[in-house]
Amino acid sequence: MKRLIEAVQNAKCVAAMTGAGVSTLCGIPDFRGPQGLYKNPDAERIFDIDWFDRDPSVYYRGCRELVYGLGEFRPGPVHVALKRLEDAGKLDGVITQNIDMLHQKAGSTRVYEVHGSPVMHHCRSCGAGKTFDEVMSMIAANGGAEKLGSPYVPRCACGGAFKPDITFFGEALPEEAFTNAQSLAIRADVMLVLGTSLTVFPAAGLPRLTLQRGGKVFIVNAQPTPLDDFAAARYPDLREFAEAVNSSF
Repeated sequence: MKRLIEAVQNAKCVAAMTGAGVSTLCGIPDFRGPQGLYKNPDAERIFDIDWFDRDPSVYYRGCRELVYGLGEFRPGPVHVALKRLEDAGKLDGVITQNIDMLHQKAGSTRVYEVHGSPVMHHCRSCGAGKTFDEVMSMIAANGGAEKLGSPYVPRCACGGAFKPDITFFGEALPEEAFTNAQSLAIRADVMLVLGTSLTVFPAAGLPRLTLQRGGKVFIVNAQPTPLDDFAAARYPDLREFAEAVNSSF
């Protein structure tokens, strides 16, 4: 990790981009992994906005553990390492494809959630908002996230279903978060790509913005990525990355 650490130490602007691999270290299943969400026969419908409007119980059944069990998980070594870089004044922001809110739990303050977040839920009928904790309380008060038959669906006083501000298929990415992520990628002279195979677009195109402006991209991921040949260096082990940061900053 010597080249990566030296690049971070000498950079004027450092960005980090994180994906599912960062969260799997915390015990959260990868969507596409052996135990992931996409093994569910309803997978294509769970995060489909048309299906949500037709039957929101499909989402609440499919995500009872993935989203509404997130309180059981704590930040992992990479989350902690990125917070350490921020505290050292060496990280300008985190771009994340994850929806688990663990970067914020770790204390990172500049997090751009390009696939949205369940921090807020909004009514599909009137637009009224509820926080994640408020929705969790509604679920708990009605027998928990898992019930026999159709699961409980948190609803607004107007009758509309509350939907998390996660980007579903059929919806645009959150404009402010993605614009901020693009700006950071363009400014960065070093981008750390951590735990993502860079296959889901348009987010996967962000490191290319850094490369196009002459910046360096360092990739830490167990699987190959389309940008491996363009990376300043590539490493397979996220724990090794976290250890290198902790011993250097």
